[in-house]
Amino acid sequence: MAIVTEGDPTTISLKLENDDYTVLVGSDLLTQTASRISELTSIKSIKAAIVTDTNVGPLYAKTVEASLNAAGIDTVLITVPAGEASKGMERATDVCRQMLRAGLDRKSFLIALGGGVVGDLAGFCAAIFQRGIPCVQIPTTIVSQVDSSVGGKTGVNTPEGKNLLGAFHQPQLVLADVETLASLPEREFNEGFAEIIKHAAIRDRSLLELVEQRDTIRDNLIPLVARNIAIKADVVEEDERETTGTRALLNFGHTIGHGIEAAGGYGRFLHGEAISLGLVAAIRLSIENSSLTSEEGARLISCLNQYDLPTQLADDVSAEAILSSLQRDKKFEDGQIRFVLLKQTGHAFVSSEITTSQLEDAVSALR
Repeated sequence: MAIVTEGDPTTISLKLENDDYTVLVGSDLLTQTASRISELTSIKSIKAAIVTDTNVGPLYAKTVEASLNAAGIDTVLITVPAGEASKGMERATDVCRQMLRAGLDRKSFLIALGGGVVGDLAGFCAAIFQRGIPCVQIPTTIVSQVDSSVGGKTGVNTPEGKNLLGAFHQPQLVLADVETLASLPEREFNEGFAEIIKHAAIRDRSLLELVEQRDTIRDNLIPLVARNIAIKADVVEEDERETTGTRALLNFGHTIGHGIEAAGGYGRFLHGEAISLGLVAAIRLSIENSSLTSEEGARLISCLNQYDLPTQLADDVSAEAILSSLQRDKKFEDGQIRFVLLKQTGHAFVSSEITTSQLEDAVSALR
């Protein structure tokens, strides 16, 4: 089990088979980037790439650069266009080529500064650049802080589906500075709660009590983020590479959610918005095919509504496109559907009993 040490900052320590690393959750962590890397990792390089996007870079890149430069670390700043469209193989190649032209080598390291797209893209570049260099994740959104920055999954999309090209590449350090969340537009702030509500659904029912305090939630970001990271860390420690089935529980709501995201063209829906719709479908399937009660399901959907997350699918989003994307999803094995259901809030399991017809009905029920 991940070790959580409360303090300033809060520390979550992961111990994996081949990688141990620390996640820090607190304020003013960006200014401490270099000292935390020196203190908490084995990185000794004096060259680093900072990969960010056009939204985050103007806000925070100079702070991270200044910290590293003051410690004698030369940096190259690589900025990609904001948005899911940057999460592709062509963009990954471009990032790696910029690193090569800047003189980085296998002894250098990479910092991913941004949300989930940057974290996945930059982490993937770190995994493949000269067969792998160290990566430090500095997530700047709710989604990336509570979910995607922890666990080592990196990757890019293809026209056939989301995250179909990727690698496991654990970060050496994660710095979750909650002050960066203040710069998020309300829509981007809210989308992260789809992942938080997912964590409550699969592992920690009592987390809903904090989520439901919508009016004061911004006053409790450090404990909220730390608690969610601890949930994710525990699951990753139990099943780092998805070999036992435990880590698959994190896919609750994601099978249909990823299909909706792809059907929207990777731009219409934010990741959390598509996952919200996937959660609604998975909740309904859990009520119909497991022991989740209607009351429990209604509470989870009510939480999604509190954060203005979509619970109904627009008519112009093609059901055929959603279902076609599902067939290429990594959660299908030998054509068999592996779908995460809830027995009750806080207890999830992987079912092989859900049929294609039931998936079709679940998508139709979202209308």
